[in-house]
Amino acid sequence: MIDNGSAFTLPNRTAIFVAAFDSQLKWAETIRSALELRGFTSRTIIPSDIRHAISDSQLADNGGGAVGYLPWADLVTASLNADVVVLAIQGPLVRRFCHDLFDVVELTGVAPPVTITGWVGVIIEKIVAGYLERYPTDIVAVNSRSDLATFEKVARSLQLPTDNLVLSGLPLLSGDHREAPVDALIKTVMFADQPTVPQTREDRLYLYHRLLAYARAHPDRHIVLKPRHRIGEDTFHRMKFHPEALLSGVRRPPNFSIDYTPISDRLANLDLMLTISSTAALEAVGAGVRTAFIADLDVREQLGNHIFLDSGLLRTFDQLENDDIGVPVKSWLEDYFFSTAGVRPAEKIAERALELALRVKRHRPQAWNTALFASQHELFIYRKLAAHGTTPPANDRAARLRALARWVLPHGIQLQLRQARARRKSRLMQISGQARTARVAFDSSERHPSGVG
Repeated sequence: MIDNGSAFTLPNRTAIFVAAFDSQLKWAETIRSALELRGFTSRTIIPSDIRHAISDSQLADNGGGAVGYLPWADLVTASLNADVVVLAIQGPLVRRFCHDLFDVVELTGVAPPVTITGWVGVIIEKIVAGYLERYPTDIVAVNSRSDLATFEKVARSLQLPTDNLVLSGLPLLSGDHREAPVDALIKTVMFADQPTVPQTREDRLYLYHRLLAYARAHPDRHIVLKPRHRIGEDTFHRMKFHPEALLSGVRRPPNFSIDYTPISDRLANLDLMLTISSTAALEAVGAGVRTAFIADLDVREQLGNHIFLDSGLLRTFDQLENDDIGVPVKSWLEDYFFSTAGVRPAEKIAERALELALRVKRHRPQAWNTALFASQHELFIYRKLAAHGTTPPANDRAARLRALARWVLPHGIQLQLRQARARRKSRLMQISGQARTARVAFDSSERHPSGVG
């Protein structure tokens, strides 16, 4: 473990945090704080030429801070000046960044930064695909023991390194949990809404009407509906049917409200958390709040609540109205909440990043040396060049890299590379000319009679 005391004396350690949506920003912020405590200076970048949506209010909810916008290609080259790059973006963009970074490193010879990625919430789908989009980074932050077992199995099957898998737990959690009181008086209940779960207007209306019915059944309790975002805001998963719009004109009991206060700010005064499959439920469990996953709309992959079958917390509204609230199953708790020796998830990620950044000679990620990465990169280059109408022969790597540089590198770096190539070509021509002169002189001396027929 790194001595935190020495970390404060490190000169000019820098970190870039890449996010496009508020949930990603929140995930990155936890790691940013941990890195800054270890002497890093940081900047947050939103790629300006990909889909993104972080409003001023979302920035305020996550502590504000300076956020810059850069085109994707500039972001990739800017990362060469950083010690650490935290990729809070979605899996396909992590893969794209890794392959673009590989090309820039190949073209410039500059050592790459330490790259970090993970999942901003509980994985409810595409667990293998999501891992294979992230494996080329130096650190893959893993949320649970079961996720780790899956990733290690996939890695062994494809001959990928596993040293970059760091079982950290969700950075949004503390790394530990408090046991929830099972008989305490329930005064405040929150429903954590999700943008696309459920997807249809009818199912969402049904869900909200059941919340209203719950409020009427318990007039002594305050029922809070927490939407994922405000009307007009956006997030990674776009919401088609906002609760405020659907409930407009619907009579609501006085103990029911819609509120946008961040969930983490309300946990201390919350007695019961309800949701279908939101990661907010794990925050509540960790904070010692009684929690239930709604099963009224079935339990299925499209809802994401299938991954909580072993939790002991799946309940219907009929059960909840009768205060039939489950108790978390111990084995399920241990999957997400495990012994961390007092080190929070974000701190574990930051310590590993610092360890890699402190190496005298920074190495490329091990995954870059695997057969799978090489194969994927060939396809990545082919697709990129084909999209621009350029397809050099598959066996001409130098030609492909030169063509690729036109889209990957800013003009200044391209110019430097061309000048370096010109100097190298001139030097080779000079050497070649000297070799020819020497050869002519040698051949001339050989023409003198020597008795050889």
